[in-house]
Amino acid sequence: MFKLDLPRDPKEVAAVETRRRREKDRHNRVFDVRTRLIGVDIRCLNSQVEERKLRQEKERKREAAYGAVQVHGDMVAQMVEKDKAERTRRLTKKGQEFQKKQQLKDKREFDIRDPDKFQKCPAHFSDNGPSYGPSSLQRFAGDDPDRARFLRRQQKQVRYSLEKQMQEQQQARIDKELADKLSDQLRLVMDMQATQRAKMEESCRIARMCAMANANKAKVAELAVQKRRERQHQEDANFMEIQNQITSNILTENPLVAKHPLNPHRVLPYCWKGMTPEQRAAVRKAQEVQRCENEARRQAQKAMDVEWERQTVCLAEATMELEEQEKQLCAEFRRGLGSFNQQLAEDQKDQEKYLNSIIYTNQPMVEYHLQFNTSSR
Repeated sequence: MFKLDLPRDPKEVAAVETRRRREKDRHNRVFDVRTRLIGVDIRCLNSQVEERKLRQEKERKREAAYGAVQVHGDMVAQMVEKDKAERTRRLTKKGQEFQKKQQLKDKREFDIRDPDKFQKCPAHFSDNGPSYGPSSLQRFAGDDPDRARFLRRQQKQVRYSLEKQMQEQQQARIDKELADKLSDQLRLVMDMQATQRAKMEESCRIARMCAMANANKAKVAELAVQKRRERQHQEDANFMEIQNQITSNILTENPLVAKHPLNPHRVLPYCWKGMTPEQRAAVRKAQEVQRCENEARRQAQKAMDVEWERQTVCLAEATMELEEQEKQLCAEFRRGLGSFNQQLAEDQKDQEKYLNSIIYTNQPMVEYHLQFNTSSR
């Protein structure tokens, strides 16, 4: 099978890429409005530069307004964060102070978990003393002589705990209301910022649309003036061309108009109206002379051809005679060569006969050949 996936020639690939790149550059030049026109419209470019500067200035003002709104929002957020941190610090400080003031003996469950409960029991004053156990048979399970005092103390602790919880709930409610108020203020500020930003964007959009409309109107008016000026210029040029055509020597029959200013023997093609009668007569005379010369040259060529044909015939006859002579000489040579070869053959036979009968009479035996190559030397 033939190998079809052969690599392409690098020179051919480079040439194709060069042509493709040139065609792309030419396409860009042809379809580019700025380079396709003859010259550059300075006023249009200046108006575009002014519009770009105005647009950049509006963008800068809008960014500055956005920056101011963001700074204000950041300040409000910092104030809220600062207030929240201060409230957290105050609550933490109050908790730490409460923990420092609260002692183990002030807790509600201290009477249950007191490690020195039995050491604090009073001495024996009567049979109903609180220090007697069940084995003393002084009191029984379920009897508690200090129950009333314990209940009063427990009620006092419950009342204190309830008041403490009510204070904590009140403080938590106040903190929550303050946080909700700050959150509402922050939300209101953010809504005001969003409303202000939307108003600014709407005003910027309206201003941009007005500026674009004014620029389009100015451009349309400028294009209309430019087209009117180009049409007037074209009409003036056409009128001037018609006037020049009428008043110039182009429509006249003056032969001097067609003369070249630098080379008198040449003419201007766009002004030449044809040859004069004298020039046509000179041309005909020259043509007649050339015709006579061509006729004489043709007759001479014909005579030369006849002579060449005669010479060719004579040369052919001489060649045929030479060939006949050559054949005769070859035949004579072959006859002499045959007789000579016959004589040589007879002489060779006599020589062989002489050698075999007189010279080579003693034929060597096998022993004669065996005496050679019998040692390594």
